[in-house]
Amino acid sequence: MQIELIDTFLDLCETRSFNRTADQMGVTQSTVSGRVKSLERILGCRLFVRGRAGTQLTTEGLRFEPHARSLRRSWVEALHATRNKAAAALTLRIGIQQDLVINHVGDWIGTLRAALPEAALYVEADFSSQILNDVLSGDYEIGIIYTPKPHPDLHFETLGDVVYRMVSTEATTVSEVSPESYILPNFSPAFSRTHAALLPNLSSAKTASGQNAIIAGLVSSLGGSTFVLDATARELETTGRCKLVRDAPAIDQSVYAAIHLRNRHRVPHRRMIQLIRQQISGVRGPPLGTR
Repeated sequence: MQIELIDTFLDLCETRSFNRTADQMGVTQSTVSGRVKSLERILGCRLFVRGRAGTQLTTEGLRFEPHARSLRRSWVEALHATRNKAAAALTLRIGIQQDLVINHVGDWIGTLRAALPEAALYVEADFSSQILNDVLSGDYEIGIIYTPKPHPDLHFETLGDVVYRMVSTEATTVSEVSPESYILPNFSPAFSRTHAALLPNLSSAKTASGQNAIIAGLVSSLGGSTFVLDATARELETTGRCKLVRDAPAIDQSVYAAIHLRNRHRVPHRRMIQLIRQQISGVRGPPLGTR
């Protein structure tokens, strides 16, 4: 099986858009479609369905996704083992919370590569629960997550906060926000508790999601109001797709590092945590009203 088929499948799992995957991979949309069809022929099942709501995984696609991630991880490790013995001696596998990938992962990984040139880095995006499972199993050396869950074999450290801001296609103040068109953000249990305390009248919306990219797409296409990451909020405002609801409270989300207890004092892991903590300290955007 060609690894490009797996890469394309996994990219589509994240973007849910054939056009965006084609742009990100530097190929044509027809190439993306051809790769998906080839993979579906090999597996003997349909992996995606396309409709007005976008591209969605089928049940078979959802079942195949974790196996695809495992295949790609094994492929990357095999390449490092056969091409560069020195790098293979230190392979650092990192799981990063989905929402942190689009706006931040490039800068973070660039910093890590510069500081740890001897290491081979492998990076994947996922949600906190799965990342923690992979740290426990040894598939990841470090997890960058929103929701720590105590475990005797896991060690957690706070890295800092990212901020979410309210945007709207129809309101400029919180009092103007319509509960009927509100898209409920559910980025983490801690976020949801804070949101419910600050905005109780907006905590029972009919449409909800726990992923920043999906929520940004929903509010852009359907209209309404919601919370998105600071960088996404400013992008939506700059492009004219949404307005910042400037009197809405900003909601901070804490970011944590998770590592296996046996790696707690290892130098590469300590160095990674230190570097990512420094990067997160610069994530928060300037105050509203400034450029």
